[in-house]
Amino acid sequence: MSGRGGTWVLNVAEKPSVAKSVAEILSHAGGGLRSRDGRSRYNRIFEFDYSIRGQRCHMLMTSVTGHLMELEFDDRFRKWHSCDPADLYHAPVRKHVPQDKLDIKRTLEEEARKCQWLVLWLDCDREGENIAFEVVEVCTSANHHLNVWRAHFSALTNREIHEAVQNLVRPNRLFSDAVDARQEIDLRIGASFTRFQTLLLRDAFVLDFAGADGNIVLSYGPCQFPTLGFIVERYWEIQSHEPEEFWTINCSHTSDNGTATFNWMRGHLFDYTCSVIIYEMCVEEPTATVQNVRHQEKLKYPPYPLSTVELQKRASRYFRISSEHTMKVAEELYQAGFISYPRTETDSFSSSMDLHAIVREQEQHPIWGPYALQLLNTESRLWRNPGSGGHDDKAHPPIHPTKFSDGESSWSQDHHKIYELVVRHFLACVSQPAVGAETTVEIDIAGEQFSASGRTIIAKNYLDVYRFESWGDYIIPTYTIGEQFLPTTLTLDSGVTRPPPLLSESDLLSCMDKGEALVMGYDVMGYELWKPYLRSMMECDMKAVSMGTKIKSEVLESCLQQMKACFLDARQNKAKLLEAMGIFFERSNRSGGDTGNAVEIVRPCGVCRESNMGLKRNSNGHFMVGCLSYPLCRNVVWLPGAISEAAITSQICPSCSPGPVFLIQFKFRRLEIPPNYDIDHLGCIGGCDATLRELTEICGTGSRNLPGMTARAQRAAYPSSDSQSGHRRQRSCAHCRQTSHASNDCPSLTSHARGVHSRRSQNPRNDPGQISCHCGEPCTLRTANTENNRGRKFYTCQSRDCDFFLWEDNGNNDGSQRQSASHGRSCRSSSSSRRGGRSRGQRATETDGVAFVSATGERVSGRCYVCGDPSHFANVCPNRGR
Repeated sequence: MSGRGGTWVLNVAEKPSVAKSVAEILSHAGGGLRSRDGRSRYNRIFEFDYSIRGQRCHMLMTSVTGHLMELEFDDRFRKWHSCDPADLYHAPVRKHVPQDKLDIKRTLEEEARKCQWLVLWLDCDREGENIAFEVVEVCTSANHHLNVWRAHFSALTNREIHEAVQNLVRPNRLFSDAVDARQEIDLRIGASFTRFQTLLLRDAFVLDFAGADGNIVLSYGPCQFPTLGFIVERYWEIQSHEPEEFWTINCSHTSDNGTATFNWMRGHLFDYTCSVIIYEMCVEEPTATVQNVRHQEKLKYPPYPLSTVELQKRASRYFRISSEHTMKVAEELYQAGFISYPRTETDSFSSSMDLHAIVREQEQHPIWGPYALQLLNTESRLWRNPGSGGHDDKAHPPIHPTKFSDGESSWSQDHHKIYELVVRHFLACVSQPAVGAETTVEIDIAGEQFSASGRTIIAKNYLDVYRFESWGDYIIPTYTIGEQFLPTTLTLDSGVTRPPPLLSESDLLSCMDKGEALVMGYDVMGYELWKPYLRSMMECDMKAVSMGTKIKSEVLESCLQQMKACFLDARQNKAKLLEAMGIFFERSNRSGGDTGNAVEIVRPCGVCRESNMGLKRNSNGHFMVGCLSYPLCRNVVWLPGAISEAAITSQICPSCSPGPVFLIQFKFRRLEIPPNYDIDHLGCIGGCDATLRELTEICGTGSRNLPGMTARAQRAAYPSSDSQSGHRRQRSCAHCRQTSHASNDCPSLTSHARGVHSRRSQNPRNDPGQISCHCGEPCTLRTANTENNRGRKFYTCQSRDCDFFLWEDNGNNDGSQRQSASHGRSCRSSSSSRRGGRSRGQRATETDGVAFVSATGERVSGRCYVCGDPSHFANVCPNRGR
């Protein structure tokens, strides 16, 4: 360690400018300041000596640039088509250092290995605490013996920084947990809704704000969406407003002492006839009688100490500066040491703060300096301890000036304005309220009541420095009770009701700051899906986590369960979203919307076991269920080609696995399926649905290697896909070549089964469990070993040259079932057609009376490639792995 004594301390700030400022302040007490480059050229390392509570330390000061880590889904969930968006509510997430922050990470690791202490100088709010724990994770992974401390400060001033380093505390895990919970909730909600609405709407409509390539993302932000809700709600109020004419009576009286304007205490009436009658009564008896005169003192109070939201609102109202730019300028002023930390919810000063010292620094300013001097003069009695707005984030004081300036050469006009606002606001909030004397006069004309008010300012007080607010004089004549006079003017005037104005940014900030009252109000009203109020409830939960009254896992489970229900409800009612979009945007002729790119999930993929299988439609319009990880996984279930519509339901198959396997509501084209099948069918693609299997054999599939119908389906007598064009061609039976029936209804099949049964009964050599082949030889009873037919018995001939095959349960049915004994070329051709015209073999593999068949019941030839034994395959070989 370069031979230096004392404790080596690694100090980490949130920004390079803060690291430099802190290093400069602390190095004045301990000697020279040296700097060198780190791995990142933007984050230099400063070295100096310092003493912490009497302990000599060698300080290394560096920085990060905001968050060091990012939260994201595991790789297999990051692609948009990799999973059902609903799965994102429970998909694994991880926090990692992104590529552009790796140099900072290496700097921290290298410096941490040299040190015994780690002091965190991150911003003292929940977000800063979360960044602090990211730094802790990186540094302690390189040095497990680090002693970790936290410095709390609110301004880059000598007093604040020295007090912070001499009063180090431990970092607050609860604050960090609250941010972790918020980040995870935002990621899951934002990603799920963004994927859903983008895939649903992007190709379904002509979006005039899309780029030339049409590749647009319809982003959903859990914070931004409530903002949009406020704006749209106000817009709807304006659009729904119906202008209505009204009438009011106005009266004025002018004397040598001034003019008083009297307002009708009824306000206004919407009935013209009634208004005219009352007005005519007043005109006929116009004498006004003073009935009441009230004098009272009025106070106009100064604002509460300045919080972040108030800073944004007032900068928008006074200077027309956006909230984003306001915070950018405020951050720069803070980093330069001119104002305190600008991100705070606190609007009350601690009793321990020396507010007089802050005012004293402003005495030399050429504009508001005289007012600061007057504040500190006890004889003026202008000083007043500031009021409290009732908010304290326990992290930072209200925003206030920390260093005097009459303007820096590097400042823009906005820097001047924001600094002036912070200073004047602080001086105002420690000042007495303005005092005025208000007079209210009430008169009677023909039984109608009118009133007028006037005001005289007695003491402006804080208004002398807070030029952004006004409270002017309005002098009216002096009246006494019982006095009578004739009005100077008495008129009946009309007006029209007006809609509320569009929200200004200041109004919007006020709406977003309403909090728990709205949550409760709308919850009672039943507006459960109003996103702004759900978001407000989430923010309350985050605060509860930071205070330790709730735990992170509890809040995550509650919030995500609630928002997933909203997501599923939105997806279930996506037709309403499409309908609403259709009002504002033209439908496109591109494939998409709710029948194209918006893939719906049917089941988990049982092959790759990493993705889901979704209901899709290929370019020919045929339905299939394919893995969403294609082309990495090519698992696919081709569905009958006669399907015209298919929609996934919320019902789940109780028997198929891996699950859940959602049932699909199918609609078939009538002319392409046999008459004994319904055109509507609720089916399962998991393998348990006999109807779906039969229609797949009859109608063929929409697979790419079979663009038309399968060979078996082409030989069937049911109408082929040619029937869609109005032509029906007769197909001959594949077994007997007749055209009066289909191949699978051929009488020869049932007669053959009866013949087999007859020969079995006539053969005295066979026991009741044996039957004879068509060649006269006794058959061997074997057991299927495939997944779909495992344990099922079937008969085959002992001769290797004979292709006889019969399921035992078909033979025992005495030919009553449609599918019975089949042999020779017809059996092979049928099997071949189901496999797309390619046969895997014509012989069964036999050993010790056992044969293997495929999942469809077809016999499979081959042997174990490990030991060569034909009695089993390699996956169950006892010699495997030796």
